[in-house]
Amino acid sequence: MRQHDTLFIGGEWVAPSGTGTIEVVNPHTEQVIGSVPDGTPADMDRAVAAAREAFDHGPWPRLSFAERAEAIGRLAEIYAARQGEMAALITEEMGSPITFSQLAQAPQPLGMLQFYAEYGRTFQQEEERPGLFGPSIVRREPVGVVAAVVPWNVPQFVSMTKIAPALLAGCTIVLKPAPETPLDSYLLAEMVREAGIPGGVLNIVPAGRESGEHLVSHPDVDKVAFTGSTAAGRRIASICGEQLKRYSLELGGKSAAIVLDDADLGASMGMLAIASLMNNGQACVAQTRILASHRRYDEVVEAVAGMVTSQAVGDPADPATGIGPLVAKRQQERVESYIKIGMDEGAKVVVGGLDRPYDRGWYVAPTVFSGVTNDMRIAREEIFGPVLAVIPYEDEADAIRIANDSDYGLAGTVWTADADHGLDVARQVRTGTYGVNCFMLEANVPFGGYKASGVGRELGPEGLSGYLEYKTISRLG
Repeated sequence: MRQHDTLFIGGEWVAPSGTGTIEVVNPHTEQVIGSVPDGTPADMDRAVAAAREAFDHGPWPRLSFAERAEAIGRLAEIYAARQGEMAALITEEMGSPITFSQLAQAPQPLGMLQFYAEYGRTFQQEEERPGLFGPSIVRREPVGVVAAVVPWNVPQFVSMTKIAPALLAGCTIVLKPAPETPLDSYLLAEMVREAGIPGGVLNIVPAGRESGEHLVSHPDVDKVAFTGSTAAGRRIASICGEQLKRYSLELGGKSAAIVLDDADLGASMGMLAIASLMNNGQACVAQTRILASHRRYDEVVEAVAGMVTSQAVGDPADPATGIGPLVAKRQQERVESYIKIGMDEGAKVVVGGLDRPYDRGWYVAPTVFSGVTNDMRIAREEIFGPVLAVIPYEDEADAIRIANDSDYGLAGTVWTADADHGLDVARQVRTGTYGVNCFMLEANVPFGGYKASGVGRELGPEGLSGYLEYKTISRLG
């Protein structure tokens, strides 16, 4: 049992103001594996006050970019030494297959720290630009106190997309982890202390929705950085709009994988399995709409079905497992409700369905639907589980039209023997991240979505810009 009875505020472990606790349940065993305090609005007030004090009077915002980059580099070294521990912990608390945790859940946050540490070493706070009447200075300053509100599916990944650039910018942060996955944030807090990051620069308060909204609404928070559902994003945007507060939103997706007629299905299915089923399907970028031409439709359905059935379903701690349990019973029930919706809409279950693979654990049967049209709910709504819909198209233009016929625009892929032509397709699909014969997220390039998939960008130089204010200083003489 990992039992924590304190919160990380002002660089110290402090007692919570309330008596409530959050129990963390392993989704494979359904057993409680840990607990943390359930942060209250009063706890959020203390955390914001600590962040405000650290920003207004502490050393962190007053260091140079190079000095902050050096500290981030120290944190990266500590993180690298403990990334195996972090991967195992995330698998334990939310059911991510250990191979995925070792591939992405821990290494990608480390990569973000390394990128911003390197990028910050030569980043210039000021630059001079010529003007009509004399030079002007463009100065970059930190936006202030940041509220980072993150979900449970890739908890360190989404936390670090906010923490790493905010630290480099000189901001101070209050992180609210999701109630399902707070344990990894405690490990992160230990690393932050060891790295010598000043107190109050990063504060961590696990909590539920009420305390989260209190944090978002707090008048001393200068920016909100949120990853989660589109519905919650709209609520946060409305709060920030009323207060004229900065915000960035990384929201849902319903991404399309376009399989062109020249694609080598045998070669494509291995990478498509990662792109569509990563993290047990609990990924906003998952390629859950598989688009295949009428000419090869049956062949693609068969290949996708084979790809899904080849994934071992079971204990996420077992390296042989390809698909583990969903994070919670409510998520299991939600995904199963969508499988039933698909059946009721007239789609055909090719593999999977409503029979659970295990009596214990929050598992669902990985499911492939054929005979899907793009107006069905299973093709339009984010399911967030291992459920794939194979949709037919007439020609390439029709495939691009279907891919774009979505409220979302977060990610996408195209699968083809002609990678150069794949780039032509990529340029026509309105999404923020796209892959040709693959799907990857890199720390040095921007990540975010079009349409209802979000506002703003994370990662890369663009991700740092979201935590900076730009000041122009003009002068004569």
